[in-house]
Amino acid sequence: MYRVGHWVDERIGAAHFARTALDKIFPDHWSFMLGEIAMYCLVVLILTGIYLTFFFSPSSHDVVYHGSYGPLRGVHMSEAYHSTIRLSFDIRAGLVFRQIHHWAALIFIAAIVTHLCRIFFTGAFRRPRELNWIVGVSLLLLAIANGFTGYSLPDDLLSGTGLRIAYSIVLGIPFVGTWLAFLFFGGEFPATALEPRLFVLHILLVPALIIALLTAHLAILWRQKHAQFRGPGRTERNVVGSFLWPTYTLRSIGLFAAVAALLSALGGLAQINPVWLYGPFKAASVSTAAQPDWYVGWLEGALRLAPPWRVHIFGYTISEVFWPGILLPGITFGLLYMWPFLEARFTGDRLEHHLLDSPRERPVRTAIGVGVLTFYIVLVVAGAQDIVAQKLGVGIPTVTNTLRVLLFLLPAVIAFFTWRTCHDLEKKGAREEEYPRPFPQARTPFQVTDESAGAATPYEVPRSAAVRVLAAFGAAAAAAGGFLIGRRRPKKIVFEDTRKK
Repeated sequence: MYRVGHWVDERIGAAHFARTALDKIFPDHWSFMLGEIAMYCLVVLILTGIYLTFFFSPSSHDVVYHGSYGPLRGVHMSEAYHSTIRLSFDIRAGLVFRQIHHWAALIFIAAIVTHLCRIFFTGAFRRPRELNWIVGVSLLLLAIANGFTGYSLPDDLLSGTGLRIAYSIVLGIPFVGTWLAFLFFGGEFPATALEPRLFVLHILLVPALIIALLTAHLAILWRQKHAQFRGPGRTERNVVGSFLWPTYTLRSIGLFAAVAALLSALGGLAQINPVWLYGPFKAASVSTAAQPDWYVGWLEGALRLAPPWRVHIFGYTISEVFWPGILLPGITFGLLYMWPFLEARFTGDRLEHHLLDSPRERPVRTAIGVGVLTFYIVLVVAGAQDIVAQKLGVGIPTVTNTLRVLLFLLPAVIAFFTWRTCHDLEKKGAREEEYPRPFPQARTPFQVTDESAGAATPYEVPRSAAVRVLAAFGAAAAAAGGFLIGRRRPKKIVFEDTRKK
């Protein structure tokens, strides 16, 4: 190993770069691992996706199923659905790889969202990290797009219904909707060219963009100083934590093993997306209780709650799906992209920040973030309003109208409550700093004070082994004595009839 390393270093001079890279400091805090969880889910997605690609056929060609799954024998279906059923029942480890892939996609997007929330609430998007925030939001958008294309590839009835909704949303884009729908879907839905296009997008174009943006994200993070929480010895000009090698590297490898183990356990034990129960997609059929994956559930809920407003402008019709399907996502991601600049504009804070905020220190930002999250959680619930109505035993219109009220009322109430809580916590902290306690801080018996320098400096006196042994024996003797004394006490027996008299 030494000779090989020396040979490489003589030719490209990598030793200095390697030493500098391995001495990189990373802060010690669990929340910084959220981004790594997303990265490791992406690794699992790539590995399982490569295996699935060997057996999946992205074709809309009509075939008749004669495989081992009895209920579908003799049924006409697309070749894409046929290969998915074959993967699930006839290919060794095909079903477990399918389910690991699906679970990894769900947790991948969840980790990105949680990571963005951590960055938002701690102010890690401020100067000089605005560019990395934009890259992170773009990664979220691409992850949602890739998840939706992969979810739609099996061509089952549930995913086909989602594609039909997506086709209607694209048609709802003013002025250019019909052209974009023809360009992307290859003609009127369902077009035979759609399946190969989804396949190319899912395994080639979008993953390439995700890997490129992830590389840029890590390069920017490496170039800039890592943000950290406030604490002893931490300033705007240093980073306190662990070296990349070996501490952080081994910790990160352990996290990757834990993520892979969890995804493998979910793929083997928790059923997800049983496409053989849905049946092949038919344009004239729609399954009941149809909900998409959670990351587009908020869009489904917006479509269900939005009123049927259709507007005619200069001979063009603005469809009712424009407001929830196009305007709302546009506002959502537009505000996400612009948030670092909006906050800097309204607060006037344009300084560099390398120490993170506590959420209670920024009541307005925290209240806005919690209110927005509540808004989208209500939309996710609204995406299953038919299931909610069925479970509660009430009508769907009742649930829909209730959720319409909660969509605007609940975020406002929770945001106000969050704002008040942050203010109270901040005032409490300031009050404790301004008015110290009237009595000095209590010292343990193993602390003494060094007053030789004129200041009280507590330091620890090491405990000897004899003291520890005596303390242990004393505690054991006290416990045994109390037990024996308690057993020697006479018991007083009171009968029920005596108590009544």
